[in-house]
Amino acid sequence: MRHRWPLLLGLLAGLAALYAGLATGLDAADQWGRAARWTARIGLPIFLLTYIASSAGRLWPDSWFRDMWRNRRWWGLGFAACHTVHLYALIRALEASGEVRTLASLVPGGTAYLLIFLMVLTSSDAAMRALGRNWKRLHRFGIHYVWLIFTLAYSLRLGDPLTRPEGIYGTTLCLAAAALRFVAWRKGKTV
Repeated sequence: MRHRWPLLLGLLAGLAALYAGLATGLDAADQWGRAARWTARIGLPIFLLTYIASSAGRLWPDSWFRDMWRNRRWWGLGFAACHTVHLYALIRALEASGEVRTLASLVPGGTAYLLIFLMVLTSSDAAMRALGRNWKRLHRFGIHYVWLIFTLAYSLRLGDPLTRPEGIYGTTLCLAAAALRFVAWRKGKTV
């Protein structure tokens, strides 16, 4: 039970960001818009810890990262919990704003959520055994796809001066995480 705290952390972080957005907005649309943005922002670091867990554990095996690597399932579940809160806030933000999205605009993010929920449903030893090699394929593809969605979402903010600081923050963290994974992969190939 003590290794499951990242799940609780993700859920509480998402709920705290949701509450903060609702408590500070001017009207319903602003409140839910803030809640959606803030739950995404708090979800990114939790996701990136999950994304780098195995690579950092390989690069620094005598550090805290080794424990994180062993518990990466719980970090992933914590991210999924946080991002489920984000999904709720996002849906409410769209309702409150009256904004209509095309189906094509919903496909990339919707696919990310489908993959997140599939990874949650298969985050058990029994699912690993039942799926065999397909378990690894699903989780590898899923985590890279979610990374891509985060990276694109933040990089699209770089062109607007109002959102550029957020774009720099998110894009830099995403690219640094990918670089760390690449370094760990190269080290594994040369050892």
